[in-house]
Amino acid sequence: MKITRQKHAKKHIGFFRNNFGVREPYQILLDGTFCQAALRGRIQLREQLPRYLMGETQLCTTRCVLKELETLGKELYGAKLIAQKCQVRNCPHFKNAVSGSECLLSMVEEGNPHHYFVATQDQNLSVKVKKKPGVPLMFIIQNTIVLDKPSPKTVAFVKAVESGQLVSVLEKQSIKQLKEEQGLVKNPEQRRRKKRKKVSGPNPLSCLKKKKKAQDTKSPASEKKRKRKRIRNRSTSEVFSEKQNVEG
Repeated sequence: MKITRQKHAKKHIGFFRNNFGVREPYQILLDGTFCQAALRGRIQLREQLPRYLMGETQLCTTRCVLKELETLGKELYGAKLIAQKCQVRNCPHFKNAVSGSECLLSMVEEGNPHHYFVATQDQNLSVKVKKKPGVPLMFIIQNTIVLDKPSPKTVAFVKAVESGQLVSVLEKQSIKQLKEEQGLVKNPEQRRRKKRKKVSGPNPLSCLKKKKKAQDTKSPASEKKRKRKRIRNRSTSEVFSEKQNVEG
């Protein structure tokens, strides 16, 4: 029975590897329901997952999942301990946390570029994940880990790519890489570098010493001299004529 399960898992992984670029280490995104099921079934995830998938695995979760487990209280304390031992992946809900199912669904948007496996017992989340092509789905049945077969949406996507109706995820990534190499599309890291403002030094004009106000070189004595009216000197002929008039 175990050998049959591993054969199916190997077949499914080969399908996702050839069509969507899934590769080792396989990144398994866990939610609280999957951690709780593993705890009840006494499943050692770090030991059993690599053997079942026949490859290196990384157990991952998000801040939203951890936050949700904290708010649920003591009943899911064991599940929270399992999730806390996983690698925490950055999600787009850093400021405002959302439910674990909504967060995991956002992690596989836009063609699942990071090739995450979603591990959950949530039926609603499973249905939504199956509608997104290229996302491997895992769950636990009767204390046994199961990798679900590719969903009808995933199979239809692959057939559309083979018929030339759609472009595969691998082709999109290679086209994007070629455009970045040729400079047709700017690398987002380069955009971030350009946006960063350079740390500039102080304004050189502000470092200059303030010039003292030019003092008025004109002394008050010179101002007085300027104010004095210039006395006009009379000629000697005028003085002599005045004397004659007085004597006469």
